[in-house]
Amino acid sequence: MKPIQVGLLGAGTVGSGTFKVLQRNQEEIKRRAGRGIEITMVADLDTARARSVIGEGAGEGVKVVADAREIIANPEIDIVIELIGGYGVARQLVLEAIAAGKHVVTANKALLAVHGTEIFAAAHAKGVMVAFEAAVAGGIPIIKALREGLTANSIQWLAGIINGTTNFILSEMRDKGLDFATVLKEAQRLGYAEADPTFDIEGVDAGHKVTLMSAIAFGIPVQFDKAHIEGITKLAAQDIRYAEQLGYRIKLLGITKRTAKGIELRVHPSLVPSKRLLANVEGAMNAVVVHGDAVGTTLYYGKGAGSEPTASAVIADLVDITRLHTADAAHRVPHLAFHPDAMSDLKVLPMAEVVTSYYLRLRVADQAGVLAKVTGLLATAGISIDAVLQREADEVGGEGSTQTDLIILTHDAREGTVNDVLAELQALPTVLEPIVRIRKEELS
Repeated sequence: MKPIQVGLLGAGTVGSGTFKVLQRNQEEIKRRAGRGIEITMVADLDTARARSVIGEGAGEGVKVVADAREIIANPEIDIVIELIGGYGVARQLVLEAIAAGKHVVTANKALLAVHGTEIFAAAHAKGVMVAFEAAVAGGIPIIKALREGLTANSIQWLAGIINGTTNFILSEMRDKGLDFATVLKEAQRLGYAEADPTFDIEGVDAGHKVTLMSAIAFGIPVQFDKAHIEGITKLAAQDIRYAEQLGYRIKLLGITKRTAKGIELRVHPSLVPSKRLLANVEGAMNAVVVHGDAVGTTLYYGKGAGSEPTASAVIADLVDITRLHTADAAHRVPHLAFHPDAMSDLKVLPMAEVVTSYYLRLRVADQAGVLAKVTGLLATAGISIDAVLQREADEVGGEGSTQTDLIILTHDAREGTVNDVLAELQALPTVLEPIVRIRKEELS
C-alpha cells in the first residue's frame, strides 16, 4: 500500500525530533501502522533550519517551503502536523487544513485549550481527525489512557504535575533551600525555563493541559476561561521547609474533580503528603494520577517535554490516524472521548465553591493570646484544625525577636469561607505580614 503522506508545519525542537524518530524507526512504525508514513513536505520560515533538520540522504524527496499553505493546498498530503505553537496563525492554519479535508496532529495545548471547541466541531463536520497526544505531558500517553484505556470508568478526579519547569524549580528549592528567584535563574541557564517563563511559572501552561484532560475525563466542553490558575512565584523557601517538617511536599498541580455541584478545574501550588508517589516526582519529570470508579487510582509518569519524548506522542497520533484513515468517521474515537451529541453541560465551579483543606502561615507578634484569637476565629467560621506548628521566635527572627510563625493545617473547608476568615485574621493587629495560604491535597 502506498505510504500515507504527511506535511510538517514547524521544524523546531519537536519538529526535528519527529522527523528523526520517524526516519529511525520507520520499519517498526510501518509494521504497526500497516503502511508507511512519510513526511514529504516541511514548512518553516527558516528554510535553512528545515533543510538542516531533514539532512542529506534521509531527506531525498522531501520538499521544503516557507509558506505553510503550500502544504495545505497539496492534494497528496493526507495529514498535517502543526508544531508552530501559539493561538494566532496556528489556529488559522489548522482550520484551513481541516477545511481542505486533512487530518491534523498537533502539540499545541494553548490552541486547543482556548479554541478547541471550534476546532473539534469543524473536524467533526468535515469527517477528519484532530489528534493531540503530544499537547499534554510530552511522551506520556495520558490522552489515550483517558480517552480509550479508562473508557469503562466514571472518572472521579485527576491530579498532575504537568509542567516540568515548575517542578524542577520546586525540587531545587526544596533540595537546596534556595529562594524562587535564584532557582529560576538557574533553570533558565540550564534550559529548563524560557527567557520569558511567564506561561510556566504563572501556571498558564498547566492550565491549558488540565483543561484538555478535564474535557476528556468528564465529557464537557473545553473551558480554559473558567479554570482557576495560580503559579509558584509567591512561594517562599520557608513554606517549603515547613511543609517538609509536617510531612508534605509542595507541587504545582493541575486538578480536576467531579463533585455533586459540578466540575472543579484548577491549577495551584499544593501540599501533597510525602508518602504519595506524586510527591516524589522530581526535577523536570511529569506525572498524572487518575482515579476511576472501577480501576481505582492509576499513575502515568515520564518525560513531559523534549524533542524525542514529544515526538513519540506525535508519531503515535500519526499511526492512529493511518490505521483509521479509511474508516467510517462515525466509528472513530471521538476527539474528547464522548460523542459530540452526548457532551455534558456540567458547570465548572467557581473557586469560591471548591472544598479542600489548607496550609496557613501567619507571621504574628510573639505574645500571649494570639493563638487563641486565631483559632477562635477559625472555629467561629466552622473551620476545623488538623494541626498547629508554632516556631520559636528566635528561629524566625533571631535572638530577641518579637515575631514568630504560626502554621495551621485545616480540615476540608469551602474556599469562600476561608477567604472570609482570612480577611478577618489579616485585620488583627497581631498579624504582621500577609497571610500565606496554600491548598492541601491528600490524593487518597
